[in-house]
Amino acid sequence: MKKLQAILLATVLLVGSVASAAVIPTKDKKSATSEEIRVLLTDPTFTVEEDTSAYVTFMLNKEGEMIVLTVETEDAVVESFVKARLNYHKLSTPLEIGKEYKVPIVLKA
Repeated sequence: MKKLQAILLATVLLVGSVASAAVIPTKDKKSATSEEIRVLLTDPTFTVEEDTSAYVTFMLNKEGEMIVLTVETEDAVVESFVKARLNYHKLSTPLEIGKEYKVPIVLKA
């Protein structure tokens, strides 16, 4: 019984020390990309009368430029605004080329 308790105690100490030494990333690619897209979509050229949400699906071409595939929204003005601001813009955050990404956006009134 004492051996079992000693093994259990050693296991708990080992797991605790490994968990406390784990590295927590400060900022991941997703949040950096979302922040960059947020900056690109500030100051729209039209008046936003009510909060409008949309989902933007994009991918990167070989030059690292965003290619907007779809903008899921009911407002055609928002769709054209998002495409005009994001299409062929180079991202500073490295993402996988050819992979589709879907980002939710909200334009505040």
